[in-house]
Amino acid sequence: MKPRVLVIRAAGTNCDRETAYAFELVGAETTTVHVNRLRESPALLREHQVLAIPGGFSYGDDIASGKVFANELMSVLRDELLAFVQRGGFAIGICNGFQVLVKSGLLPNLGGTAAAEATLTDNTSGLYQDLWITARGDARTCKWIADDQEIELPVAHAEGRFMAPDAVLDRLESAGQIALRYSSGTCHNGSARDIAGICDPTGRVFGLMPHPERFLRWENHPRWTREPRRPEGDGVRFFRTAISHLR
Repeated sequence: MKPRVLVIRAAGTNCDRETAYAFELVGAETTTVHVNRLRESPALLREHQVLAIPGGFSYGDDIASGKVFANELMSVLRDELLAFVQRGGFAIGICNGFQVLVKSGLLPNLGGTAAAEATLTDNTSGLYQDLWITARGDARTCKWIADDQEIELPVAHAEGRFMAPDAVLDRLESAGQIALRYSSGTCHNGSARDIAGICDPTGRVFGLMPHPERFLRWENHPRWTREPRRPEGDGVRFFRTAISHLR
């Protein structure tokens, strides 16, 4: 059977179709639901092996990016979400989804209690930035990372600066939970230790600010007509790696 992926959206989510397509491209079966439907039927989580929270501007990014969506999930679905991870479920949060995972406490979740331990806040520039960056993964812990090959991905956010106390950052470093870093010179938002993405201690819950679902085909690249053709976009590797673990 194909691994089943549940993509959840809310008002302002705008990358749900691309995210679902990315999983389908690597052989998964996807279902996209509004968060209200999941709140009505939390048992949907038990029917899926992967939870995906796409990018966008959930609830207009009122208060802070991802905060309202995070509160909505944890006020009703906290126990179901924690149980989903405990029984081996995979989860990914992309851009706004990463903000949701961090502000819900599901990342980095060092203590296993979904307590707030970090945040994603305003870029040091004070600007919304839409550009392409290079990044390098760390596959020691994260089951969404294939290797340490440098890749290119687009970013588009105003609140992408990852911040946490030094003690938390040190623990993430030592445990291999800093799953993705901006390459030297491409950390545009001022993230501590060049963090572009982190995972939880299990390696199955992963959040990142770059958008892998926006680089699935070589034609998505801004220089696709000027450079040698690649068989696929760099973003595919994240989805393929996770699905391969589930198989």
